Amino acid sequence: MTETAALPQDITNRRVLKIALPIVLSNVTIPILGALDTGVVGQLGEAAPIGAVGIGAVVLSAIYWIFGFLRMGTTGLAAQALGQGNRAEVAALLTRVLMIGFVGGALIILLQVPLIWTAFRLSPASAEVEALARGYLQIRIWSAPAAIAVFGITGWLIAQERTRAVLVLQIWMNGVNVALNLWFVLGLGWGVNGVAFATFLSEWSGLAMGLYLCRSAFRVPDWRDWARVFDRVKLRRMAQVNSDILIRSLLLQLIFLSFLFLAADFGDVTLAANQVLLQFLSITSYALDGFAFSAEALVGQAVGARAAPRLRRSIRVAGFWGLAASVLLAAVFWVFGNDIVAVMAKNAEVQAAAATYLPWMVCAPVLALASFMLDGIFIGATRTADMRNMMALSTLIYGVTAYALVPTFGNHGLWIALLVSFVARGATLAARYPALERSVAE
Repeated sequence: MTETAALPQDITNRRVLKIALPIVLSNVTIPILGALDTGVVGQLGEAAPIGAVGIGAVVLSAIYWIFGFLRMGTTGLAAQALGQGNRAEVAALLTRVLMIGFVGGALIILLQVPLIWTAFRLSPASAEVEALARGYLQIRIWSAPAAIAVFGITGWLIAQERTRAVLVLQIWMNGVNVALNLWFVLGLGWGVNGVAFATFLSEWSGLAMGLYLCRSAFRVPDWRDWARVFDRVKLRRMAQVNSDILIRSLLLQLIFLSFLFLAADFGDVTLAANQVLLQFLSITSYALDGFAFSAEALVGQAVGARAAPRLRRSIRVAGFWGLAASVLLAAVFWVFGNDIVAVMAKNAEVQAAAATYLPWMVCAPVLALASFMLDGIFIGATRTADMRNMMALSTLIYGVTAYALVPTFGNHGLWIALLVSFVARGATLAARYPALERSVAE
């Protein structure tokens, strides 16, 4: 018997929080690690290494981001198999996602020359920074199979409500990274290459830890039942789900990239203020992700079991805590928003500009809640075609709103358009929810 076989049936507040809180804590470690990386290389006393690590990390994050579908798609598919009581499919799915991770990572390694060349054509840097960043990338890129496979492992664990294991995995990887950074950079004097080697080793050690956390699946033969692993129907379904999520994510990225490009027209001070305020959205995402992930796991299990009452109960309980978190965030931003801005930006002009647009950040957690929670619900139900289509409609609504408001209201109009895109995503997915519920009840 595996750890996936005996989950409780009742949907309680305690159960939702048990899933959500480790994810929130895990998310907190992400910006901390980035700050520590920068802080360690900053001890070298030169600007170029900081810029090289920053550019290198952004380039790889952008490449790996493409494979983010593996985390989301795996959660929905594994949760449904679990809800069906199909232990064999849960184990086979783990094998599939590991294979996708290894193949995807191998492709990135094979294509590293054109990928790195393209990255520096899109974002040119000084000769010194580019040389250091190339060295960083040429080391780190060899851990691509591990980094992508960890996406799939994370989704697989979330589907089984094993978010404490996700937290352990994140802390392990970050701890190894920090310890090796200190040793390689400050102790051995390896500079930027030391940062790259530290991350390379932490990602491979993260894969090893992830496999250990998934060891229950390897105790039964189903994970190597190759007829099941390569079942054409399952593979087609997985490909469809993942491609829908990828398109949806590309459209979401398009919104944020266009937001940044349009903001650049308002001058350096406004652009800087917007960058600071976008961190409020990141904080919102980190907090609400936990409750959205709870919805993914619980909704997926309910859909797999074809239990409409459990589906509705899962949404109500996860949604209640998501609402509580969003209201708390809005209150924190209202009371402490200017203090948070002052920590992030020391320039008085940037602080003043950020204060002008801060009210939109106070509204953002509540206005964005439905989009986060419904994303989780539709991922759990693997209704990814709806996600793709509603994201396309929301992107169109965002574009029309920006076109109409930015010429008259400037940066205020741009922020309104961004928040409208969140509201539109929530509203359009809500309109598709009755069909989702009917499909479970049938």
